[in-house]
Amino acid sequence: MPPSITQAVTFLYTRDLTQTAHFYEDVIGLPLVLDQGSCRIYAAASNAFLGFCGRQDAPQPPQGIIFTFVTDDVDGWHARLSAHNVTITKAPTFYEQYNIYHLFALDPNGYALEFQRFLDPSWPAPL
Repeated sequence: MPPSITQAVTFLYTRDLTQTAHFYEDVIGLPLVLDQGSCRIYAAASNAFLGFCGRQDAPQPPQGIIFTFVTDDVDGWHARLSAHNVTITKAPTFYEQYNIYHLFALDPNGYALEFQRFLDPSWPAPL
């Protein structure tokens, strides 16, 4: 058996940490759990965290990254994001191939955010 892993943090770069902090704290509503000055770590779920580090050389636009928030209320997120004038790149849609209901939006850095509900009754998978 490998040693246990108890939490996960995904770190992403941003050129504007202040704007990113406002978006994730005030629009998305994630609790800030650690402010390291040049990096800020947010709780995205009970054992999943999202961190942003200020880097002036952060690639623009970011490529190949999708951060997915699993939720039971995709339509509620659509309404909230729209009310905050967040760019929605795909309105709430049923995706038959994966049996999900989801939407896509962009954060201020250009990172793709997916808000997704799994319709498969076996999800969430047991750990």
